[in-house]
Amino acid sequence: MSLQHEHGIFGGTDGEYILDFAGALRVPLVTTLHTVLRRPSESHRNIVRELAERSARLVAINPRARVPLEHAYGLAGVAVQVIPHGIPDLPLVPPDSPKAAFGLEGRRVVLSFGLLAPSKNLDFAIRALPSVVAADPSIVYVIAGATHPGEIRANGEAYRHSLRDLADELGVSTHVRFIDRFLPAAELGELLLAADVYVVPYQHEEQISSGTLAFALGSGTAVVSTPFWHAQELLAGGCGLLVPFGDASALAREVAYLLTHDRERDEIRRRAYAATRGMTWPAVGEQYVSIFAEVTEASRSRSGRAAVMAG
Repeated sequence: MSLQHEHGIFGGTDGEYILDFAGALRVPLVTTLHTVLRRPSESHRNIVRELAERSARLVAINPRARVPLEHAYGLAGVAVQVIPHGIPDLPLVPPDSPKAAFGLEGRRVVLSFGLLAPSKNLDFAIRALPSVVAADPSIVYVIAGATHPGEIRANGEAYRHSLRDLADELGVSTHVRFIDRFLPAAELGELLLAADVYVVPYQHEEQISSGTLAFALGSGTAVVSTPFWHAQELLAGGCGLLVPFGDASALAREVAYLLTHDRERDEIRRRAYAATRGMTWPAVGEQYVSIFAEVTEASRSRSGRAAVMAG
């Protein structure tokens, strides 16, 4: 059984109900941790520790997870295997070719996607837009994705409305387009291929995994991101640009630079595409298949020994 663990997607306090499920399993459990914090709450720590006890193998997406798992979660001596976040295996194509399908012909497309919530910090990106528009009036910032179910329950569509209001206030509403729904994988892939620049303005340094960032790099999109942990890892070696947390002027400057320097943007996107070939679903799947085979064989061996002893 493969568990992709994130506290916010399971029921109970910090997703604690997943422990009942894990405890009821009668097959080996492989747990992939998508959130590992340097200073976890007691609740987060206890849930991860219990999952570790009930798992035949722990997997982390980022090698940086190993240190906090050992020191902050008290899992010293627990083996943690690192497997990157999987991505679709998309072709590297010029961004202009897929734009017609979205009515974006002749526009420079800046994109962010994912479940919408304040933690995405997209207001930071909108605050950067006036300077970007001044550098390239053809820009359109596409924000794609449904609102996060937890955000809907707590606040409805208040965050999305606040982003629209901010764009109006800054005079850039005609340069912001919302796609207010969950995109099927094929359509999301086409939208990624249509993007000239992908923006990841997250505000929490300790974010150890970002599927949206991985998907963007894997599609060969030039990325500008704040320096959270996963971005520091994936954008190393010239695979994208990092800007300081909370510095909208720096974000605007780097996005405008990429939009107005075609050769440099193309070099970055080609480096990103080449660096992520080991993250495609087939490549990542092979690593998981290997783990599943190992833990299954170990479980069968233990069951066989137990049967012999009982006999």
